Amino acid sequence: MKLKRISKNKQLEFYSADTISELKLPIADGVSAGFPSPAEEYMDLSLDLNKDLITNPSSTFYARVKGNSMKDVGINNGDIIVIDKSLEPIDGKKAVCYIDGEFTLKTFKIKKDEIWLMPANPEYNPVKVTAENEFVIWGIVTFVIHKM
Repeated sequence: MKLKRISKNKQLEFYSADTISELKLPIADGVSAGFPSPAEEYMDLSLDLNKDLITNPSSTFYARVKGNSMKDVGINNGDIIVIDKSLEPIDGKKAVCYIDGEFTLKTFKIKKDEIWLMPANPEYNPVKVTAENEFVIWGIVTFVIHKM
């Protein structure tokens, strides 16, 4: 899967999704997290990350995360996130937002008539979105890819 960098700032590097390429990888279906199972019996299945991670190709982008404001939900510095711009923002979803000239990744939170951008690290403060802010919900995070 080729990635083409389209934008970069302090918090995120954005890449377009190349869904034309195809790379089928073997997948073991039924790997047990409890007792061992003979996974070799299931290796005839395949996985194509383009097809499994991307529902809406024309509105899907990747970004590399910079920073640790979302570490407590398992999104770490250097992780790659899959962002779908066609999805509606829903309370509790992880969203890439553009606020006052900067992109940021936070949990989208609606409280009564207020919008909050919630970090997942106690070292960062929640951000209340007001009428004075230049604010756009750029897309919703659908997947996180990181090293173990």
